[in-house]
Amino acid sequence: MSDDSCQIYLITPPQIPDLQAFCKTLSETLAAAPVACLQIRLKEMNGDKPESSAVIQACEAIKPICHEHGTLVIINDNPDLAKECEADGVHLGQNDMDYFSSRELLGGDVIIGVTCHNSKGLGFEAANAGADYVAFGAFFDTPTKAAKYRAETEILEWWQEAVEIPSVAIGGITVDNAAQIIRAGADFIAVSSGVWAHPDGPASAVSQLSALCQAHSQRD
Repeated sequence: MSDDSCQIYLITPPQIPDLQAFCKTLSETLAAAPVACLQIRLKEMNGDKPESSAVIQACEAIKPICHEHGTLVIINDNPDLAKECEADGVHLGQNDMDYFSSRELLGGDVIIGVTCHNSKGLGFEAANAGADYVAFGAFFDTPTKAAKYRAETEILEWWQEAVEIPSVAIGGITVDNAAQIIRAGADFIAVSSGVWAHPDGPASAVSQLSALCQAHSQRD
């Protein structure tokens, strides 16, 4: 997941009612511009976590498409599922399995990222433990998840100067507001509804986001 320029960290919609149709859309989206990774983050309509079988089924369909396009697959919240799916990584919330237990379970080659909300302290804690990236947010209102924490771009600027571990900015990021997040120093911009619900379609959204990333990289 390393690159000098900011990269796209795509997150699935909370529900995928038609997996076959989604896979077609995903293939078109990943072909439109480079996407570093795709996090499979599914939720039931009531917000509960889905059955493990639903995540496994989704991963089995999605992973070959992602790998064909050089996109890594990250499982949200659940290291056990990440291991069963042979995913490229897992994203841990603060209430999920701890980093050290996850690393012991998954081994050294699997990516482990950690949610750190708007906390420099949590970021340092994750980085010192050995996390491959830390995620800060939410930076904006988001329709896919009720945000309990609000982060300011200052934390991205500070992190970029202070710590080598990559940062992921998450929460309501769209084509219209991504530039300020990229300028602040985020290594990855995490996007979900900003891509899947874009009026011109997901492929157009990732193309525009990728162009914003490249434009900033060329100015550096």
